[in-house]
Amino acid sequence: MQRTDSTIVKRAKIGGAPLFFALFIMLAAAMAVGMKYGYPEISWSSLRQLLFLNGGTELERVSVMEIRLPRIVLGCIAGAMLGLCGVLLQDGLRNSLAGPELLGVSSGASFMMALITVLHVPVSYGMQPWFALLGGLIGGAVVILAAGGRNGGIHIILIGAAVTAIMNGLVVWVITMGSSNSASLLFTFLMGNLANRNWTHVGHLLPWALVMIPLSLSFARSLNVMRLGSETAEGLGLHVMRVRIYLLIVCCAMTAAVVSQCGPIGYIALIAPHLIRSLSQQYDAKFVLPFSAMLGAVLLTTADVLARTVFMPREVPVGLWTTLIGGPVIIALFLRKLGGRSSE
Repeated sequence: MQRTDSTIVKRAKIGGAPLFFALFIMLAAAMAVGMKYGYPEISWSSLRQLLFLNGGTELERVSVMEIRLPRIVLGCIAGAMLGLCGVLLQDGLRNSLAGPELLGVSSGASFMMALITVLHVPVSYGMQPWFALLGGLIGGAVVILAAGGRNGGIHIILIGAAVTAIMNGLVVWVITMGSSNSASLLFTFLMGNLANRNWTHVGHLLPWALVMIPLSLSFARSLNVMRLGSETAEGLGLHVMRVRIYLLIVCCAMTAAVVSQCGPIGYIALIAPHLIRSLSQQYDAKFVLPFSAMLGAVLLTTADVLARTVFMPREVPVGLWTTLIGGPVIIALFLRKLGGRSSE
């Protein structure tokens, strides 16, 4: 076992530094573009003075520091958490198509948020992630239990799609029960959006990130062992079912926190780990986890910049951008998975 671990770690070091710097530059570029463009558009020199020399006009300072920068920071945190969710679910369930949007987790959290919004449930803003967590746990648990342990095939994805459809149907039913104002507000929220977010939203999401991100990284060794197969992992002393329950709870917590602040943002969790594995040809969770978090931050921040600027002054919800990108990707992955099964 030690030999296997050392071999994996040795491979994981290949290409790590170039990939890190590439992702860092991409994230810095997305943040810079996000702070520059909008109304009013700010020149690069004015932006530099505003950030480092306390310069710029009052309008520019408010636009950057109170409107654009909070949503950029929120996108980075949310994207990192979603990227980690993808790795935990895909490696933990040994299913390359696993993700919170396909396992009923996102839709369960969205259903709870819909109930709170439309029915005007007196829940404080700080408590909303806990209610979203309950919904996410219910959705994810139903899928895991209904799959009956067949986590290696497509069964769990098909069951997850069914549970997600049911949850989404319940969300539509809740919308029809509310007033037109509540329905309009909820519709915008359910598209996944970083618009009108401020430092308060960052403050509500940050404590969850500070706890859940390190906790996610701590599962790296367990994920590597689980890649050897359930029977082998059990033989090496790992309680597979218990670890999977812990993984589900952590993923539900991160997804629920993101949904409560940003709405359901799909496919970041699915895409980020696959891109990291494809770019690096590494499968060690100690490598894939942190780099998937970085790429998740890059993807969501970039998508939000596109959402704000492509059709300016109109803004397209960022969840629509991630869905347009992620939809074809999941179809390609699903077809490849079916092709692999048929070739066997």
